Amino acid sequence: MRLDAASHSPIIDRHGRPFVSAAAGEYAGGFEGATTGNRLADWGLSSMGPNAAVEGSLATLRSRQAELVRNNPLAGGGVDTIVANMVGRGIRPLWNFDDKEVLKRVQDEWYDDVNDADADGVCSFYGLQALATRTMVNSGEAFAVYSYPAPHEGRANPVQIKIFEGAQLDEGYTQTGGDGNGIRLGIEMRAGRRAAYHFFKSHPGEPYFLNSFERMRVPATEVAHVYRPLRPGQLRGIPWFHNIVLKLHDIDQCVDAELVRRKTTTMFGGFIKQITPGGFLPGGATPGGMPGNLLGHQSGTTNAAPVIDLRPGTFPQLPSGWDVSFAQPTDVGGNYVAWMVQQLRDVAKGMGITYEQLTGDLAGVTYTSIRAGLLDFRRRLEQLIAMSLVYQLCRPYAWRWLDLKVVYGAIVIPDYFARRHVYRRIDWQPDGWDWVDPVKDVRAAIMEVRAGFNSRQRVVARRHGVDVEDIDREIKEDNDRADQSGLVLDSDPRKTTSGGIYQDGGQSAGRDGDKEE
Repeated sequence: MRLDAASHSPIIDRHGRPFVSAAAGEYAGGFEGATTGNRLADWGLSSMGPNAAVEGSLATLRSRQAELVRNNPLAGGGVDTIVANMVGRGIRPLWNFDDKEVLKRVQDEWYDDVNDADADGVCSFYGLQALATRTMVNSGEAFAVYSYPAPHEGRANPVQIKIFEGAQLDEGYTQTGGDGNGIRLGIEMRAGRRAAYHFFKSHPGEPYFLNSFERMRVPATEVAHVYRPLRPGQLRGIPWFHNIVLKLHDIDQCVDAELVRRKTTTMFGGFIKQITPGGFLPGGATPGGMPGNLLGHQSGTTNAAPVIDLRPGTFPQLPSGWDVSFAQPTDVGGNYVAWMVQQLRDVAKGMGITYEQLTGDLAGVTYTSIRAGLLDFRRRLEQLIAMSLVYQLCRPYAWRWLDLKVVYGAIVIPDYFARRHVYRRIDWQPDGWDWVDPVKDVRAAIMEVRAGFNSRQRVVARRHGVDVEDIDREIKEDNDRADQSGLVLDSDPRKTTSGGIYQDGGQSAGRDGDKEE
């Protein structure tokens, strides 16, 4: 079929080919959503790549989100919620060694060095996890640059970390070669892989540093780039609130306008107006010279107009020709709260948290509803923890730390480099989340373990974020201490039922306990 010029849309694709207008009875590709008629004529048709999309806009997005986090309680509270739930008290490594002696040595060294992981000496390694997460949420990415203390500093930890914000890597620094190598968005590429990062020596937002805009080249092997990749080939991270920045700003303006309206309406009790031209006050006085015994106390004037305060309980009599209209401020209507709730729900969804976490509003919340919301929220965080924070920050740092400990002789593992892949097997355990309903959740965990659907080790790790061996050791210590002191506690399953009934020698505790359950 031949199409005339009128049936072609003035919009063309990136190859210069015109889109067929829906008005001509044609659907592009057979899909209504791909039409470009009057209804969708102003809809953008960008096919920008993952890096071209952020060039020129990343700094603006970063600055606007930073301003919101500083001044908007919703944005600031949302960041705090994400960081607190992702990191908590820290994401801890569980080393999987068959050799228990080596395992204990590695764990002891880690516990000693974990508090000396920050090159600035401000945080522990777990504090750096929180700092990197907060930076990643605010600026879209965090850069952990490795540093190595000199021997004379006397530090036991052989490798430390310094966190850089996204603004310290200039996204405007691009020198692309014909083969695709070169520097793109501040990242040097070689053979399709990251070769180096070109950082500013100081944060560009700190003007009192003379070298703020001088760059330094850091090899990619010395940098852990922590961000959330959303598209294949994406080099830089995007601030997490990029799709709600405008909405948060508009909500701020709306709330401010409503607050000003309410403050303004309380400034006026009423207005004095002249009904007829012949109206006058006794003695030919004007409203500005009105005696105080007529309308109360005259407090002053504003722009040559009288301002009169009406005292409570007074019934002033106005002369002929004058009247008083009391202020009746308009209200925004009863839909203001419902409208604001819907807007805040949209904001919460964009942040990836629940409405209750964003606002603290628990009205109408039930156990089922809040549990369903938290399960979805926590599943999302588990994905972010495993794929970003652990994979990009924790795992490479722990590997480098263990390599240097073995090289320096602090930990002796004769076959380490021959079987390094074995010694690098680490399970990273996030901090456990609090119970929604302790009784119901504990009973569900017990049923899973007894049915063989789960193990105590996984339940302890998931619920409490600690190693089950630590729990077992503490339980044994508690039992030994109670036995030595001649104590029988109703929580001791060896000697009591689940209801706290004492069983001599614990012979029938299991049967009676089952009965009570």
